[in-house]
Amino acid sequence: MNQENKIYKNAVDIIKTAILQSQARAVKVVNQEQLALYYGIGRYVSANTRKKNWGNGAIEAISNQLKLELPGLRGFSARNIKNMRTFYEEWQSLEDHNSAVTTAKYTEINNNSAVTTAKIPSDNEIRQLQLANLPDFPLREFLSISFTHHIAILAKAKAYEERIFYMKYADTYKSTVEDLEKAIVQDLYHHQDKMPNNFLATIPDYKKAYRAMRMFKDEYLLNFINVEELGMHDEDVDESVIETSIVHNVKNFIMTFGRGFAFCGSQVHYDKLGHDHWIDLLFFNRDLNRTVVFELKNGNFKVNYLGQLSAYLRILNDDDRRSHEEAPIGIILCKNADKDYAGYIMQDFKQPMGVATYKTADEMDPELLKALPPKEELQRVFEESSKEDKL
Repeated sequence: MNQENKIYKNAVDIIKTAILQSQARAVKVVNQEQLALYYGIGRYVSANTRKKNWGNGAIEAISNQLKLELPGLRGFSARNIKNMRTFYEEWQSLEDHNSAVTTAKYTEINNNSAVTTAKIPSDNEIRQLQLANLPDFPLREFLSISFTHHIAILAKAKAYEERIFYMKYADTYKSTVEDLEKAIVQDLYHHQDKMPNNFLATIPDYKKAYRAMRMFKDEYLLNFINVEELGMHDEDVDESVIETSIVHNVKNFIMTFGRGFAFCGSQVHYDKLGHDHWIDLLFFNRDLNRTVVFELKNGNFKVNYLGQLSAYLRILNDDDRRSHEEAPIGIILCKNADKDYAGYIMQDFKQPMGVATYKTADEMDPELLKALPPKEELQRVFEESSKEDKL
């Protein structure tokens, strides 16, 4: 590339970055404006419906009339107007701290009922609000996620702390509404940061240790594995069948474990000093900059599993780790575990590792079963895995 082309490319990169940053800011402001509008309409509708100022069917009638007077208007179905009312009612406690989420000023309409005319705060004003009135409330995240995300959180997470957690989750991972709902149904709040591990003792940088701790849960729902539907009993299912199902559904597996995972292989072979070692599942995580070993165990946790995992991590660290990578992490994934005991035992191991459990589809709640593939697909996976076992 000649000097002139380099100059042009640099100019394009600078302008492109400015455009993308501007677009991101515009989207952010539009989202805040929408939240302000919906919060204000919710406040207005709540005041009139809860105080019986309006008769039955008023919301439906208002929605229909809005559609007539504003053709092409979207987002103002009767259901969504009720969602706006819910949005306001669930978060109106914020006003008790003299800090409505949009620092809204109210314009009087009709019989002293109010609709907001919102003043969107700057980032600096948001920080001041948090410091002055709501030091623990994530106002930035509140204003960053969409109204649809908010409604999903309000519908499925009832406790205040859970709502705050999922609000931060949606903002941090830029999750779709569907992924957010799955995280809530899978009860990520109660499983995040709970996996027994020795990361703080084995990862020198405590920030990296905490990042690794946040990456894994103590229990996973492998909802693409349905032992009962496959016509098998628990004692007949070995790790190879479960592993094969995971390999055939590796995208779902990665989505279950979170962002940044890249699949490296299953039954990955290493020869060390004439001894064969076969790693069940090997991944690389870009966020952690580490390889991650998953060892599958269809049964209760046993102490010797940690010794096996420790050997794999030692071999990976000596023979496969690249200069820019962090030390590999290993996770034992088993059906059941005394997690306090597992956490106690693993403290003497020098490689970073953890122990998590998993459930399969036949153990899941009916609501989660909706996410399963058809029975025929599960049968196909089983048949294919059986053929491979015979090869």
